[in-house]
Amino acid sequence: MHTSSSSTPLKALTFDLDDTLWDNSGVMEATEHGHYAWLDKALLEELLPDNDLTDPLALGRFTERFPLSAYQARRREVAGREPLRRGDFTWVRRQSLLELLEQHGLPRQTAEYWAGAAMHRFMTLRHELTPYPEVDAMLAALSQRYRLGAITNGNVELARLPLARHFDVSIAAGEMLAPKPDPRPFLAALARLASRPSEALHVGDSWQHDVLPAQRLGMRVAWIDIDGEAPTRLPRQVYRLDHVRELPTLIEWMNGKN
Repeated sequence: MHTSSSSTPLKALTFDLDDTLWDNSGVMEATEHGHYAWLDKALLEELLPDNDLTDPLALGRFTERFPLSAYQARRREVAGREPLRRGDFTWVRRQSLLELLEQHGLPRQTAEYWAGAAMHRFMTLRHELTPYPEVDAMLAALSQRYRLGAITNGNVELARLPLARHFDVSIAAGEMLAPKPDPRPFLAALARLASRPSEALHVGDSWQHDVLPAQRLGMRVAWIDIDGEAPTRLPRQVYRLDHVRELPTLIEWMNGKN
């Protein structure tokens, strides 16, 4: 643990979400495969001749023409040609589905309906996640002493999770077209939390998207080193943790140094 400490008392804590408060890898794998398989099955079962298609079954299976890899490639293409919206993952996914469905032969209105339906299924699966066992109680205790904010590049809607009751602020960086490491979501969170950077601690797992931008703003940072990189030297006021469960101990140590 880096031992440099600020004398400014903490007023606010900001948290990344995915892979900080829960393991996101399994959730995303299930969601990625699940919503695309759902769309393929729904198209096969529910597209009937009165959907403005002379013979919808003649189009063939959607995933035979556009396997998951084609959907992933289209997302990269859409993000590349729409750089301002590349961080809005929900929009990129929906736009990619819309284009593939139209390319498959569906009329625009029908394609828009099914792209929206698939994204509804995506968001349902996306929120079937389980926070680490210690997180709820930890946040409940911390919220009694600090104002809490969430800053995420992902498309989890915090309000749909029970954990939302602990947070005063939630920033969806991609939707504001300024995904981390852009400093704007950090500054927006700090403004809403009525906190200066020196009065805040950011907690996140990504060196590039969490540690560097927060540290450059003058925030203290608790880096959740999920990959076990364990560097020997850290920037000033950056503290390495193996797991978010260690955060209360770090904060108590920091308070003791002040």
